[in-house]
Amino acid sequence: MPSITMTTIPNVNLIILPESDDELLSECEVETFRSSGPGGQHVNKTESAVRLRHSSSGVIVTSQQERSQHRNKTLCLQKLREKIERLNYRAPTRVPTRVPRSAKNRTLEEKARRSQIKRLRSKPSTEE
Repeated sequence: MPSITMTTIPNVNLIILPESDDELLSECEVETFRSSGPGGQHVNKTESAVRLRHSSSGVIVTSQQERSQHRNKTLCLQKLREKIERLNYRAPTRVPTRVPRSAKNRTLEEKARRSQIKRLRSKPSTEE
């Protein structure tokens, strides 16, 4: 029975993983396969690539960059922890800030000055 806990904070599900790699590995389905890419006969004959599927969350990670299956399994566990950490991340709520009254007044004064300058550019009216 997996020991994963889904903690519910209002409208948020977090995936909590066990601390030890052995416990985490027992919660995962491990699949080995032949890796692709350069490496010649060694790569073609050994099943050193590893695919981990976390049973509870359904997250899948693979690693085939090392020649050793054991090192690939360790890399997969690291990738799984990083991926679940990214899935658990929630951006903090933004607190909107107000524009201070003094800044609003400065803006309005500058607009008034600018409009006065623009009014002075036009030709004087002939009515007066």
